[in-house]
Amino acid sequence: MPDPHRAAGAPGKVLSITSLANPIVKEIRGLALPKNRRSSGLFVAEGLKLVADAMEANWTIRDFVHAARAAEEPHVARLAAQARARGGDVISVSEAVLAKITRRENPQTVIGVFQQRLLPMTQIRAEAAPVWVVLENIRDPGNLGTIIRTSDAVGAGGVILVGDTVDPFSIEAVRATMGSVFHVPIARLTRIEFETLRRRWPGTVAGTHLAGAVDYRSVTYEAPTLLVMGNEQAGLSPDMAALCDVLVKIPMAGKADSLNLAIATGVMLFEVLRGRLKLDG
Repeated sequence: MPDPHRAAGAPGKVLSITSLANPIVKEIRGLALPKNRRSSGLFVAEGLKLVADAMEANWTIRDFVHAARAAEEPHVARLAAQARARGGDVISVSEAVLAKITRRENPQTVIGVFQQRLLPMTQIRAEAAPVWVVLENIRDPGNLGTIIRTSDAVGAGGVILVGDTVDPFSIEAVRATMGSVFHVPIARLTRIEFETLRRRWPGTVAGTHLAGAVDYRSVTYEAPTLLVMGNEQAGLSPDMAALCDVLVKIPMAGKADSLNLAIATGVMLFEVLRGRLKLDG
């Protein structure tokens, strides 16, 4: 959310913090908690690459935090100047402060505090891409981040989170996206909202399910496809499964009875888009 103490268009402040008890340090550190991310609308991205990706994608930055020793490094100095020009505060901190903020003994040199961005339901355009990913009640932030990254790789229209799915702006999820969180539209819907979306969806709505009777390779996926994936342990709920046109399964040749959710989603995405992906080389 915008900071009411900052004038619109004004450059950000330049600060130096060495105290572990500084209120700004406590606030940024507190963004590790979901309730604080929800109330503030902010999140943390760690590392030069992630912060650079966010800046390049024009996400709104509130704070650019860097280790004091890295202030003169060209990439750090360039990003700091960009952040300040966009109204973000540039904060130089000691190693101890950086470790406290990130809760890591060997923290990244740079972190950024950004405003969250979610795609409203009214802006989900089915025709924008041949496939969209729907995730119900996903619990693992690493899985979510990897799925966002894979969705980016195949050019999916976006990722739609339904129900009690983990926060895509948690530090773990953002880290697992490797920057794709800044390029893939993400929407969060209730199941009732998803039902409304599904009723007007023009293409195939396909879900993976252990009870699915159809081999995933035998289906013709009409674009735009909604690929619906369920919880890591329980799979799709009966209500969500009932909303699918087809329930498919990925056959297991060995002793394993299932795949990791992120891997299964990747397998499905490349099958849905088989023949549509334009690959270089």
